[in-house]
Amino acid sequence: MTKETKKDIYLTADGFMKLESELDYLKKEKRLEVIKSLKEARALGDLSENAEYDAARNEQAIVEARIREIEVILENATIIQDGGNGVVSIGTTVTLKYDGEDDFEEYKIVGSQEADPMSNLISNESPIAKAIIGSKQGDIVEVESPTGKYKVEILKVC
Repeated sequence: MTKETKKDIYLTADGFMKLESELDYLKKEKRLEVIKSLKEARALGDLSENAEYDAARNEQAIVEARIREIEVILENATIIQDGGNGVVSIGTTVTLKYDGEDDFEEYKIVGSQEADPMSNLISNESPIAKAIIGSKQGDIVEVESPTGKYKVEILKVC
């Protein structure tokens, strides 16, 4: 039998509050909407061939699963503080210059639950974050990614 490893869950204070708000909405509003849909579908008659009832039951399962998921996340989350000591860590915003390029990119390192690469929120588990965590402004770090190795210079850490 293998031992299950518990994965650390990191959230910013903002991310924690967003999940709390989503949980509140799901429990106080969405759950009631689904119950109403179930009642309406039951009123249509024969449940064995009632597509509306099946759809409402599926939606109920999705909502309840998400509620449980958020509750587990919030119970086990470690709230990360925005960095301020000049060292790249979860919660810091970093400005990077890629080797051989003139452009630079700014990223905030967050826990995997909040990651949104399109908004420049990168997971602490991403190859680039793993490589730069613990580094300081001015450091040049080699990043190993699935597409190969490359270097980045850390221009700024906030």
